[in-house]
Amino acid sequence: MSQSYSRRRMLQSMAAGFGSVSASGWFPGLAQALANDPNRRRHCILLWMSGGPSQTDTFDMKPNHENGGEFKEIQTAVPGLRFSEHLPKLAAMSDKLAIMRGLSTKEGDHGRGTYLMRTGYKPMGPIQYPCIGSSLANQLAEEKMTLPSNVSIGTYRAFNQDAFSPGFLGPRFGPLFVGASDVPGSVSNDDDGFPSLEVQSLRRAAGIDEQRMQQRLKIWQSLQSEFVSSRSAGAAGMHHEVYEGAVRLMHSDDAKAFDLSQEPKKLREAYGANVFGQGCLMARRLIQRGVPFVEVSLGTNSGGVGWDTHSDNFRAVADLSKTLDDGWGTLMQDLQDHGLLESTTILWMGEFGRTPAINPSAGRDHFPNAWTSVLAGGGIAGGQAYGKTSDDGTNVVDGKIGVQDLLSTLCSALGLGSAPSNMSPSGRPIPISEGSVIKEVLA
Repeated sequence: MSQSYSRRRMLQSMAAGFGSVSASGWFPGLAQALANDPNRRRHCILLWMSGGPSQTDTFDMKPNHENGGEFKEIQTAVPGLRFSEHLPKLAAMSDKLAIMRGLSTKEGDHGRGTYLMRTGYKPMGPIQYPCIGSSLANQLAEEKMTLPSNVSIGTYRAFNQDAFSPGFLGPRFGPLFVGASDVPGSVSNDDDGFPSLEVQSLRRAAGIDEQRMQQRLKIWQSLQSEFVSSRSAGAAGMHHEVYEGAVRLMHSDDAKAFDLSQEPKKLREAYGANVFGQGCLMARRLIQRGVPFVEVSLGTNSGGVGWDTHSDNFRAVADLSKTLDDGWGTLMQDLQDHGLLESTTILWMGEFGRTPAINPSAGRDHFPNAWTSVLAGGGIAGGQAYGKTSDDGTNVVDGKIGVQDLLSTLCSALGLGSAPSNMSPSGRPIPISEGSVIKEVLA
């Protein structure tokens, strides 16, 4: 081999070969026994709502006030707990939801709010904080996994790329993006009308057959083994680990987790023929195979960032709520049917809420002062609303919490304690969160 055929050149060629590497039900008694086992494997699903969903039109309605808007309340399965009329499936499963109505933050800009809620920290200073998915993957992942420990589906990152980064944890815990796009509505549909949520790194590039792929892999492994031998503890070692993981996944049976065509069409239709709904189905399949953290995003449509409803709020939120209710409601039932709900904690949130007051364009604007998130599933005492806002929805009058409190409660529900830490490259432990655990919502 010519000396001019460098490692750098080889890696560029290999990238083409890899594609775009970025790197049923159980018996109820058995499922319950596993759920109560303190050593059980735990999982987290983040349902991320880009743009900031309106709390006043979903989980904290104000029907007797002029700020209440057009939607009606419906009674849920829990006496006294009411949701929007556009969330009937979630209303039926309200006994498994804890509605956090007292959330209050100070970041009303999309980019800053996204970073704050996804990392727990304000976007300032020299530290590159990991997103919550990377932090939890670091805490929950097993040593040897074929599937990635952090998967993000339908992601819209245009507001703040750093808010989706593994930060100082490095690429090993970075998210594998599936069906991600910063161009709303750009994911195509398959022949059955479902969105094509493909993982490009599982396919060989066009024109590269299996024999040629294997030849490239042998050359790559030869070059890498020599280069990484003296750099295994640094960035080169982490980069090599990501590539090796991608190669293992390409040839693993676990890659079938991404193939939604294996699921019954009726179930796929129940989830909804959209990126969010099919992403929720993929999340169940990934959790079933041991992936500790999966994010599914709902925040884009053909017209833009869906939850950013500065105008025509009620039409948009009705459509978004239908997508949310079908996807999330079916996910909860599906996880329960597979004996996975008690070991899977779900967090629903966006970067902030929206103004209770309706603007002249029939919209609601950015509002971080008093808004709502939801915790559900494993470790959560559902069937309740924690916190209360004023009659007009503008202030928290009881149970006020911040993002650090929310994340500390999530960590506790996952069995990690109130302030688990990630280790920085300098050897300094940095807590994921240092808030107060809301014990009232923990099971």
